Amino acid sequence: MEINLENVWISRDFILEGLQYSLSLTGFAMLVGITFGTFLAIARLSHNRWISGAASTYVNLFRSIPLLLVIFWFYILLPLITGVQMGADKSAYVTFAIFEAAYYCEIIRAGIQSIPKGQINAGLAMGFTPAQNMRYVILPQAFRNILPLLLTQTIVLFQDTSLVYVVGATDLLGAADKVAHRDNTLVDMYIGVAIIYFTISFSLSKAVKYLHGKIAIIR
Repeated sequence: MEINLENVWISRDFILEGLQYSLSLTGFAMLVGITFGTFLAIARLSHNRWISGAASTYVNLFRSIPLLLVIFWFYILLPLITGVQMGADKSAYVTFAIFEAAYYCEIIRAGIQSIPKGQINAGLAMGFTPAQNMRYVILPQAFRNILPLLLTQTIVLFQDTSLVYVVGATDLLGAADKVAHRDNTLVDMYIGVAIIYFTISFSLSKAVKYLHGKIAIIR
């Protein structure tokens, strides 16, 4: 069997379009997931049992269901129920943002709970309302503590975006697969795309490790 990675280079424009979509999907899901996940984390820590119960139900639901099944829900079942067709690309954006919020929520909740009670009481003693205390005292320290975990989850998210290939979206893997079947270069394309995934994920992992060391020194 002869491996010729030049076939990947020849199709680089289409492969790069797929990579651009994967990165765009990752960035969107990360921003929306962290924002929504922050509100979910605060809701989970609420003393109101209805609010905390609703947030817990949401988080436990999406953390207990395979991502692939959620992708099928939003791509196939939701259009059947609502009559609204979003297409593979848009449904992937919605799916990943909603799904990842549950995972980011648990990381952020752990970060909030890691703040010493003394810091929280000091903020209240300075005259901050509970909302101001959360915004100006608790969340900044919590996000600094959990930043490596958030980035690690984002690396996992980037790898998971390859699942949108099953609904026909042209992500990095989807683009490689289409070229592979068109040119009958399955082995070349799958090895090439694996190298791209490894390079990006490994580089980000090293960056996270470096950042984690920096934060540990600051502490």
